[in-house]
Order: sequence, then C-alpha cells, then structure tokens
Amino acid sequence: QVQLVESGGGLVQAGGSLRLSCAASVRTFSTYAVGWFRQAPGKERDFVAAISWSGGSTYYADSVKGRFTISRDNAKNTIYLQMNSLKPEDTAVYYCAADFVYYSDYVPRESSDFGSWGQGTQVTVSS
Repeated sequence: QVQLVESGGGLVQAGGSLRLSCAASVRTFSTYAVGWFRQAPGKERDFVAAISWSGGSTYYADSVKGRFTISRDNAKNTIYLQMNSLKPEDTAVYYCAADFVYYSDYVPRESSDFGSWGQGTQVTVSS
C-alpha cells in the first residue's frame, strides 16, 4: 500500500498559479501510477490528471488541458500538479491517488482504479 499526503493548496486570485505536491510513502521498488482528482462543494469527485509510473504518459481532463501539468520525481516519491491560469471554477479540494501498476506507461483514469487516496488539500480561486 501507499500513503499519500497532499500539500500546496491555498487561496489564489484568478489567473494565478499554485503547485500541489503529493508525497508518497511506499516500499522500495513499488511501481504506481498517480492521479489527481478534485471535488467542489455539492459536486461529484472529478478526474483532473494522471501520470504513469514512468512519467512518460499523462492524461488530462479537457477542463484543465493547457493550464495544468502533472509530473513526478520518483527518486523523491513525489508527484506534482502545476496549476496555471487558475479560474474560480477550479476551486475544490484536490486529492491525489495511487494505483499500483504492472505496466510502466499505463495511465489509469477512473476513480475506481485507484486504491489509495490522500486526504486532500483545499484550493480556492477568487475572482
């Protein structure tokens, strides 16, 4: 299993940027893909972005393409979500999630694919 801790959330004005981090505590040689999800008040949890274990494959929700970038540093077991040009509709609690994988370039996209979840970090974008 993997334990995940998100950080980097906060309050930012529209058009601003934030970088979220997800620190993963895993056993040595664990291989896992990571996804970012978000949930706004009264809304369902939505997919944001995901990255393969290798870091070579990524996938983004249409709503964040061109604005958000997911990356990872496996030596540090840390995953990042760089968020630029933030909009008020990006306001949500952001969660990272991990899926242990066999194929290094596989990118899961469904919430049900991810077995481990962090507790989330709040991102608030003011207009």
